[in-house]
Amino acid sequence: MAKEIRVPTLGESVTEATIGKWFKKTGDAVADGETLVELETDKVTLEVPAPAAGTLGEILAPEGETVEVNALLGMLNEGEGAPAAPAEAAKTQEAAPAKEEAKPAPAPAAKSGDMPPAPSAAKLMADTNVAADKVAGSGKRGQVLKGDVIEAIASGATAAAQPEAPRAARASSPETDAVREERVRMTKLRQTIARRLKDAQNSAAMLTTYNEVDMTAVMDLRKKYKDLFEKKHGVKLGFMGFFTKAVTHALQEVPAVNAEIDGTDIIYKHFCHIGVAVGTDKGLVVPVVRDADQMGIADIEKEIGRLGLAARDGKLGMADMQGGTFTISNGGVYGSLMSSPILNAPQSGILGMHKIQERPMAIGGQVVIRPMMYLALSYDHRIVDGKEAVTFLVRVKESLEDPERLVLDL
Repeated sequence: MAKEIRVPTLGESVTEATIGKWFKKTGDAVADGETLVELETDKVTLEVPAPAAGTLGEILAPEGETVEVNALLGMLNEGEGAPAAPAEAAKTQEAAPAKEEAKPAPAPAAKSGDMPPAPSAAKLMADTNVAADKVAGSGKRGQVLKGDVIEAIASGATAAAQPEAPRAARASSPETDAVREERVRMTKLRQTIARRLKDAQNSAAMLTTYNEVDMTAVMDLRKKYKDLFEKKHGVKLGFMGFFTKAVTHALQEVPAVNAEIDGTDIIYKHFCHIGVAVGTDKGLVVPVVRDADQMGIADIEKEIGRLGLAARDGKLGMADMQGGTFTISNGGVYGSLMSSPILNAPQSGILGMHKIQERPMAIGGQVVIRPMMYLALSYDHRIVDGKEAVTFLVRVKESLEDPERLVLDL
């Protein structure tokens, strides 16, 4: 008996994916639950398991093809070493083109449904001057909901925004260079990273303030307790636990950095979901440590370790990526000495950590060598004033230079 292999539900607001890689070829034996194909969406990478044991039949969606939710990817001949079911497979093949023919062409966003926008969505579009044709509805029969408008605002889709200037066509390379070039299609994830970073620059009044922190106290504390910490908690004591805890303390004192703009309103978050930027071979992803303000350093380190491993293995779920209120990016692991991070919209702040480097410092009238790190806070100047941004960064610095403050909640 042949079973269909279809695209699973991809998560909130995700409607299509790209076939990344097939792990099996037609005729290969497959175990029940074994990964057959990897799908790349604009947020995460998903693996599609085999619905039963058997052999892989025809592959109907090759690598690189874009598919929608519930699209037919291929056929699985059920039963270990099961023979192909030609009659059923042929029937499925004949039905597939018919379905494709019957499928209407996708409509523009503004005409995706015959329902008028929800009242709250209509009011928000009017208040924020968002053009209706820039909002894709996710409700029943394509109705535009308030959440759709908020997402459009985060993407910089306002009626007042100037259209992006058309890019000049790429000049052809000389023939001697062209043969040595390689053209590779951007993955969905990389396309989304590019779009969101550019949207953040276009929509926010982004500004960066800098400071430096003496890492002596944190490094001494790590050196003193790292073995005991790992023995008790089963996780290594790194820098991210200290930084995350220092950030949550500063966010409680300067709530504007933990807020976001919703039309003409400011939404203050009375919780700290901290996004931690993780570099993978497919691009940068930002999984979220939820309620980090209620966690101890050990729990934070465990959660960051879990999320980092899942990111590198391509196993992050949609819930791991959503709801962040502030982001930390550690460029220091790659050797960066200083940089200006770009906001992770719609968040209003992102902290950049950098390489720890010994430098001569004037302390108490003497020049001493200290392990120093530059810190960079990029923030949305529309809702965060310069005084608040500087205060936030100074509080982070104070907590790291005197880590007892974190323990005593000072």
